[in-house]
Amino acid sequence: MSFSLSNLPAAIKPPASLSVYLEVFARGVQIYTCEKNDTGEYVWAHKGPEAELLDADMKPVGRHYSGPTWGALDGGIVVGAPNKSAPAPEAGNIPWLLLGIKSTEGDGAFSEAKAILRVDTSGGIAPSNPCTETHDGATIRVPYEAKYLFLK
Repeated sequence: MSFSLSNLPAAIKPPASLSVYLEVFARGVQIYTCEKNDTGEYVWAHKGPEAELLDADMKPVGRHYSGPTWGALDGGIVVGAPNKSAPAPEAGNIPWLLLGIKSTEGDGAFSEAKAILRVDTSGGIAPSNPCTETHDGATIRVPYEAKYLFLK
């Protein structure tokens, strides 16, 4: 089922000149590591995603990984640049995002993107268990799902 841009929160609405040309489903994990922040507090720091990207028939089309990067099986690679975010409509899910494009590589479908939206998120939020000196360096992989809309 296609996602309607009219349903987006105002904070992440893309420019009217862009439209969805590709919609993929992600299933994987968001990775967090326990470490000290700039103020010396221990926090769960987001390190990036690891997810399989699937088409509407749930067939693999690529991978999503740190960068944030989307790599397609057809060879196209795009690296996003976080731009705007909005809280997910339901608590306990990672935010919805509008990402600009930092770089592209190859001639595949992902490489055509001028922006990417992350919507319909499920899970993926930072762990609720404490991150303390005892846990320094610990890594937790939190399951998540999302829909990525490629815009041009």
